[in-house]
Amino acid sequence: MNRKEILDGLRQSPKVDVCVLGGGINGLSVFRELALQGVNVLLAEKGDYCSGASAALSRMVHGGLRYLENGEFSLVQESLVERDRLLRNAPHYVAPLPTTVPIFNIFSGLANGIVRFLGLTRRPSRRGAVAIRAGLGIYDFLAHKRALLPRHQFRGRKATLEKWPALNPAIRSSATYHDAWVSHPERIGIELLRDALSGAPNASALNYATIEQAGAGEFMLHDNLTGEKFPIRPRLVINATGGWIDIANGTLFPADSRPAPLTGGTKGSHLIIDNPALRDMLDGHMIYYENEDGRICILFPYLSKVLVGSTDIRVDDPDAVRCEADERDYILQSLAFVLPGVRIRPEEIVFQFAGVRPLPASNDSFTGRIPRDHFCTVFEGCEGGPPVLCMIGGKWTTFRSFGELAADMALERLGHSRRVDTADRAFGGGREFPKDRSGWIRALSEPTGLSPDRAAALFERYGTDAEDVARFTAAGPDHLLPHAGYSARELLYLIRTEAVEHLDDLLLRRTTLAITGELSLDTAEAALDLLAAEKAWPASRKVEERSRFLTLMLEAHGVAEATLSARNKQRSESCETTARSG
Repeated sequence: MNRKEILDGLRQSPKVDVCVLGGGINGLSVFRELALQGVNVLLAEKGDYCSGASAALSRMVHGGLRYLENGEFSLVQESLVERDRLLRNAPHYVAPLPTTVPIFNIFSGLANGIVRFLGLTRRPSRRGAVAIRAGLGIYDFLAHKRALLPRHQFRGRKATLEKWPALNPAIRSSATYHDAWVSHPERIGIELLRDALSGAPNASALNYATIEQAGAGEFMLHDNLTGEKFPIRPRLVINATGGWIDIANGTLFPADSRPAPLTGGTKGSHLIIDNPALRDMLDGHMIYYENEDGRICILFPYLSKVLVGSTDIRVDDPDAVRCEADERDYILQSLAFVLPGVRIRPEEIVFQFAGVRPLPASNDSFTGRIPRDHFCTVFEGCEGGPPVLCMIGGKWTTFRSFGELAADMALERLGHSRRVDTADRAFGGGREFPKDRSGWIRALSEPTGLSPDRAAALFERYGTDAEDVARFTAAGPDHLLPHAGYSARELLYLIRTEAVEHLDDLLLRRTTLAITGELSLDTAEAALDLLAAEKAWPASRKVEERSRFLTLMLEAHGVAEATLSARNKQRSESCETTARSG
């Protein structure tokens, strides 16, 4: 992923078969599909890979139980198949998640389901035991052939409150079924990218780059890091920009031939909470519950913290999406409803994030009823330009099948045939994944000289790719960053091999330092020192980068510089306490 070599190659040969616009999970998926077929394909992402909606998902890998209410059976079946494939192909990041639904009545929701099938509209009502049992029965049936996860079970009120005594005592019963969760979704995006590039000399990808129409079948590639522009000539363009698809079409088509709006995204906001009592109370389960207004909310343990969300609000400008104060209040109110004895202090909210669901354009008055399915539409080029294939809709769980669909349409246009099937293709740290994790970690620790705990931490972060990281970190003097479980050479490995261009690429997406609340100001500045030295930045550039990162943390994630600074003291005091007790 050497940026200079990629740009030099495009200067010399501007012709490409396909240009994929958008480096979110769907863009990376179709890019990988095409690269593995030997297609000459270029990907351009205006920000960092997986920095938009693909970094703001609910961290669930699921079939979409509630989509059954909309009659989207084929989507649920496809999602369940892709969920199970991810459990097999990415076991280092995707794992089963027992999910419990508190039930407050018996018959509610039946009429709502009927009127939906009749094509009528009505504000959702609460789902009762009968409706939930029916939905879970269908869910189990759609997944029964693979039988990777247990079937659902019901608990009565007494058994439910014995297991989760903090639940709202008004419950009548509960149902538990299994879906899955993803620990490092942004890293899956990087692994798809690396899988695409590993054996495909005709594939290249650039973050911080955009394309725009330049007339007569030609486009200009704009390197957003240097400001340089130069022409490219693709045979086909794939618009995989998600919630930005209509904005991107504005740069791909003349104003008089631009497609009508294709998307109508909604915003989902989430909070990450550091409350050990709440985390332990969940007992490894996700609580999948309805707020008092009927909106579905989620609550589950995430990387030693707790993730809770989300909202569903229509948005016009995807670049302006933030978790606002009223959304935080709504999420906390929903938490107080399902767990009335739990109170969250403001300082326990260590991170927040919001993203745009790339939903198809819809006039439905209730956002929860907008279809979650995906499809592709091709618009013929203008003034001799190439056709543009737009990837519309989609959910994170189905990224592989959506990429496959778009790639097959592209291959047909190009006259190419498919030669590699990705359905059962493990990637990244999921390749050659061991059944005996402890034995694999011991085998990593001994030749590299890393402690077993350090080797285990690398395995948790990178799966079997931990071997490459471990060998690099062991090849020179290394030390842990202040107040963090990441080391200097570990970050250096990521900087050198994963197209890190800004500090937020490193701290928000290549690592989990920010989202887990582990990040302190000392940690951030130590990481900046590493990045600046590797990039040979002057002092002024380093100051700009520091300011850029701190502004982003405050505005997008609700974490102020003062909070990061306070963590320095908290972590130092914690280390001193540990040392004294030891």
